[in-house]
Amino acid sequence: MRACRGLLLILILAAAGAQASPAVDAAFDEVMTRYRLPGLAVGIVENGQVVYARTAGELVEGEGAKIDSRTLFKIASNSKSMTTATLARLVDAGKLRWDDPVVKHLPQFRMHDAWAGREMQVRDLLIHNSGLRAGAGDLMLWPEPNSFTRADILRGLAYLKPQHSFRSRYDYDNLLYIVAGEVAAAAGGAPYEALVRREVFQPLRMARCQVGEWNRESVGNVAQPHRRDGDRNVPVRSDGAVIAATTMDAAGGIRCSLDDMLTWVRAWLRPEAEDTPWLSRTQREALWAPQMPMPLSRRMREWDHSHFSAYGYGWRLADVDGVFKVAHTGTLMGMYSAVTLLPDKGVGFVILINGEGEEARTVLTQVLVKHYAAPAEKPTVAHYAGLIAQERDTKPAAQRAPDTSSRQGVRPAELTAQLGVYRDPWFGEVSICRQGEAVSFRAHKSPLLTGTVMRVGRRLLVDWRDDSVDAEAWLDFAGADGKGPITLAMAKVDPEADFSYDYEDLAFARERACD
Repeated sequence: MRACRGLLLILILAAAGAQASPAVDAAFDEVMTRYRLPGLAVGIVENGQVVYARTAGELVEGEGAKIDSRTLFKIASNSKSMTTATLARLVDAGKLRWDDPVVKHLPQFRMHDAWAGREMQVRDLLIHNSGLRAGAGDLMLWPEPNSFTRADILRGLAYLKPQHSFRSRYDYDNLLYIVAGEVAAAAGGAPYEALVRREVFQPLRMARCQVGEWNRESVGNVAQPHRRDGDRNVPVRSDGAVIAATTMDAAGGIRCSLDDMLTWVRAWLRPEAEDTPWLSRTQREALWAPQMPMPLSRRMREWDHSHFSAYGYGWRLADVDGVFKVAHTGTLMGMYSAVTLLPDKGVGFVILINGEGEEARTVLTQVLVKHYAAPAEKPTVAHYAGLIAQERDTKPAAQRAPDTSSRQGVRPAELTAQLGVYRDPWFGEVSICRQGEAVSFRAHKSPLLTGTVMRVGRRLLVDWRDDSVDAEAWLDFAGADGKGPITLAMAKVDPEADFSYDYEDLAFARERACD
């Protein structure tokens, strides 16, 4: 009888997978073609079983090595849910509490508002309620490589001025996840990277996941990020032989394969299948409980008929066509990921991309969610791509990048008073100095932030030399008339550029003449 029931279950699962495959295959093929991706991996779990897993493309476009289900991708901010799971395991072990003050574990922790620093709890590190601007301080994390350390982040937080009251609203944050990783290390008695391996990778048998320092050649099969250059996908910020531990591991530094991520999804969808629970039911519920309200976007209302949106511990929560959704995305230069769970349907899926895939990720996620939450709509990639194109065409002028094609190089004689070495209290020093007949901008601790100062009408901007740094910055000097100290403020040229280019949080004062 047990054998018959087992066979019946296998047949049911196989039928479900076969039913899903043609529609998913069609979406997979169209996304791959429409967006000319260098590589794509997609997997689906239904009722605890992997019913779909497909990959296409190459580790490096044009070099021939194919992506497969064991290929490692950067999962970026999907690392956050692994950080919160690590913390939850420590809560289960009695080594910390969600409402512990951060200073209990990190006495050196400070915020610009001294009261907020004293009152901030471990839970506050995880739910984007600090009052800081979205992406505040992210220039200490990206672009990589740079020489900022976790100690720099703990010190620098005290200089980042809040934009809103503590706990008053949602604004996405990365730096406090770095702090959360250090809290875990202090409470767990081991470095963050060792804790994630011990508390997540090993018990769940996510054998290929990597964090911290590791050897690319011995691990093998590692997808490289790409950027678009005309009709080509070009590798960008490729790995060396040894991948170093990074400052931002707890916020976005983990790499995993499709197989690993499907194992991760199964652990969340079928906890009752465990003989020895990996995580208590109490902590699972805490991670998926709405902890901070999030804005309900127009897209969510119109596309998904959503009524609520909130952040849990490392997860975004919402309803889609009456179905509960738990999800997160991950974005790094040339790498995009998405993990989406529909717990009430017993369904979860993973998307991994090693190219410029923001829109591809959005439309494919939408098609897969609708496939399960509202199958009567028969969603297509073309439909959602069309809606995004319509949004782009009707975007208000104030949200579009200005025309800077009239730019001209600035001669050193034009900026005699402004030339010099400047310091920001959290970002450190930058040099704005003569280089031949041009003026160069160089960030001392972030070498990719090196560029040439240009003039556009009356304004100055810095044109970054590395094409992968894709958000130029306005330079606004004050005090060059001799009536006060010379200062420098910066702002994104494109108002829609990634918020991690948080130039607006910088406040430079001139310290000395150029070396």
